[in-house]
Amino acid sequence: MSVTIPRGFRAAGVAAGLKSSGGADVALVVNDGPDAGVAGVFTTNRVKAAPVLWSQQVVQGGVVRAVVLNSGGANACTGPAGFQDTHATAEHVAAVLTSVSPRLILGAGEVAVCSTGLIGERLPMPKLLPGVRSAIKSLSRDGGRAAAEAIMTTDTRPKTTVARGSGWTVGGMAKGSGMLAPGMATMLCVLTTDAVAGPATLDAALRAATRVTFDRVDSDGCMSTNDTVLLLASGASGIEPTPAELEAAVTAACHDLAQQLVGDAEGATKEVAIEVVGAASEDEAVEVGRTVSRSNLVKTALFGNDPNWGRILAAVGTTAAAFDPDEVDVAVNGVWVCRRGTGAEDRSSVDLTGRDVTIRIDLHAGTSAATIWTNDLSHAYVHENSAYST
Repeated sequence: MSVTIPRGFRAAGVAAGLKSSGGADVALVVNDGPDAGVAGVFTTNRVKAAPVLWSQQVVQGGVVRAVVLNSGGANACTGPAGFQDTHATAEHVAAVLTSVSPRLILGAGEVAVCSTGLIGERLPMPKLLPGVRSAIKSLSRDGGRAAAEAIMTTDTRPKTTVARGSGWTVGGMAKGSGMLAPGMATMLCVLTTDAVAGPATLDAALRAATRVTFDRVDSDGCMSTNDTVLLLASGASGIEPTPAELEAAVTAACHDLAQQLVGDAEGATKEVAIEVVGAASEDEAVEVGRTVSRSNLVKTALFGNDPNWGRILAAVGTTAAAFDPDEVDVAVNGVWVCRRGTGAEDRSSVDLTGRDVTIRIDLHAGTSAATIWTNDLSHAYVHENSAYST
């Protein structure tokens, strides 16, 4: 289950010495074609890392034949020199791949670059570039797992997925366990498909998928400088699904990865789904869910196994959503602890001993709904984030 499940893709993950732990830290995903369509969505943070700026330009060209990713350094806030490092990395990937695979002739403008790690430090290029060469030598159809491991930072496990269509497949890998509050992506994610699809179709499917998956993960309210989601199509299956079929498969893959991100959130002991129904619009449902997900009072209460509906209602009240405070209902794990803005069922009947938590908020203001996924806030979060990385 990873980026090499679809036909036409190879991948690798190697250790180049970027991480002090000595673990794998350079990943490479190569599209052997015959097609090389691409779509991408990126962080909306105004402070963007050099690889984001580079890859945004590359994706506009509509063709990507390789994605190189590194952990152990974000290459963010590194100025023009950092951008040159990204450019040099793409050039190196293109040159070495072309030299070892004459049938795969490509330029730097067909190589996307992704980085993750500490902000504000330049990458050690004398280590990174040999690592790229090593990754190219290690490329294989079985390299998806190794690539997923190489992009991990504070992740405790690699995150991979697969979604199957009729004769075609979508595969994917992602990393992320903190700074999960994206404007359109979440940390680093590469999706691959052997379906036949052009850049415009890929872009529509990816944007529709990320809107209801990655864009609704809100772990800690902190948006990264490096968030990138890429979708590559090889066309190797020879099958062209309908736009709706492609969107469904991409959405399924993104949803699976998004849930894995929440499940591996730094210091989390609970995975929380905040379902907002009865909203005047979908945007207002998202606003309410996201506001509750970012309430430290709510998150710490959940860590303490306290179904404190008052904290939930207080968070709802800070939004601009349409609702009557005397009509709002709140349920925690199926128990309606609040009805019409006041206490209802006995809160002691709520079982919060498990890891999965569902909060349902009915605004009684319309017919729209949305779900935001988050986690609780424990003592371990402070420890895990003593050296914050993207």
